[in-house]
Amino acid sequence: MSGSLWLKPPGTENPLPAIPRPRREGTVTPAVPGTPSPAGDGLAADPLDALVERLDPFVAVAVHPDEIAALLESDGMTDDHIRLTYGRDDSFALAEDLYARVERRHPAPEAPRGGPWHTGLAGCLLRGLVFALPGLAYVLAAPFLAAEQGRFGLPGGTVPLLGGAVTGWVWNQTLSHRAYTWLGLGDRPAAARALLTGAPAGALAGTAVAFATAAPGETPAALFAAGQSLYLAAATVLLVLGRERALLCALLPLAGAVPAFRWDLPDLLRAALLLTSLTAGVAFAALVLRPGVRRGAAGRGGPPRAASLPYGLFGLGSGLLVLHAGVGDTLVSGAGAVIALTLSMGPAEWLLHRFRGESLTRLRTLTTAREFRRAVTGTLVLCLGGYLTVLFALTVAATLAWPGAPWPTPARLITLLLLGTVLWLGLLLQAFGAVLSAAAVCLLAAAAQTADPAAGPVAAGGAAAVLALLTCVLLVRPTTHRL
Repeated sequence: MSGSLWLKPPGTENPLPAIPRPRREGTVTPAVPGTPSPAGDGLAADPLDALVERLDPFVAVAVHPDEIAALLESDGMTDDHIRLTYGRDDSFALAEDLYARVERRHPAPEAPRGGPWHTGLAGCLLRGLVFALPGLAYVLAAPFLAAEQGRFGLPGGTVPLLGGAVTGWVWNQTLSHRAYTWLGLGDRPAAARALLTGAPAGALAGTAVAFATAAPGETPAALFAAGQSLYLAAATVLLVLGRERALLCALLPLAGAVPAFRWDLPDLLRAALLLTSLTAGVAFAALVLRPGVRRGAAGRGGPPRAASLPYGLFGLGSGLLVLHAGVGDTLVSGAGAVIALTLSMGPAEWLLHRFRGESLTRLRTLTTAREFRRAVTGTLVLCLGGYLTVLFALTVAATLAWPGAPWPTPARLITLLLLGTVLWLGLLLQAFGAVLSAAAVCLLAAAAQTADPAAGPVAAGGAAAVLALLTCVLLVRPTTHRL
């Protein structure tokens, strides 16, 4: 899994529309409710009628009065102004009155549907593939990573590998969010500049952690972890800038690991395949970063760096949960779970986009908040159910394809599906800006599993329940989708 699983936002934002103002000549004394307006000023006797006329296009498509209240507040209407001008207590009372006066007129959905939240399935499947292919590097490097003595009940060389990987996930998830934010602002050179400075720093951080945690005899594993950190940095650059095909080409040499499942390959060939793939990935990343080299590419201050930190924490929590899923009764069963989870990230991303697109369509076509809640809840259940079905199918396929792999026990299968629920709902909340809540839940679940590995099913089930509750509370509100 690379560090850039963060769901890309649409390239353009949809802010609240400005309240249109009538153009009139001269200075007009504000009208007071219940008093006639001066002759010839062109205003209605009741100021509320004029407001209804001006806001009619927006109010007609609102599915809840809260949307109208948000528009009024964004325009600077205070409660004192509303009481003086319109005779209502506050913006919510005025919004309810406007909502009741205007008939719902939702435009029909466009056909065929399109837009930034309707992405192609092929592109998402490609991303899932490039998330999973790096796992073949461990198959090629297995003879080099073996150490005489392990620690913490893990095989030798595992600690520096995990230290470098987790550091890379946290750093690159944070970096991805910052670069995507620049892309959302329409400044691709600035995004490239952020990646140009951040990706090498992440590679150095992962390398430093790997060597710092390596024990005597684990130097080969630390060297592999350094290459892994360099790959994660290059992969982050290519995925954020939309160069998945280039990354796939760089990973193709790793397909040479397939014969290694049955036959012993020469060490020289194993090393050559690993170095070829790593070199190609770094070279492709360097090529796409050329816009960031231009002077002044990121001259503006840009978004605050602290805003990207919760995304790094979510990367830490989700990464640790995936690592726990890889600790199975046997190495093979654990590897099969990780393969299924990483491959499922492609369909997961497509279903996230599908949910977002469907919810926006329902926002345009439904007339009441109750209908919207029911429709969004149904879409959420279908998308989550679809993802879990894909995850189950991939688990079965990985078990059948891996020579000698045992079938997962019902308890491990249920835990894997619960973990898939946690990851998908966490990514969904992250896409709607509730990343801090998702990160906190994932980190607590990962901490519980670290403290007591036997608590995996309970931790995953509790995290899934909490995230499901947070999702239902947040996403049934129409304002969440419109804003």
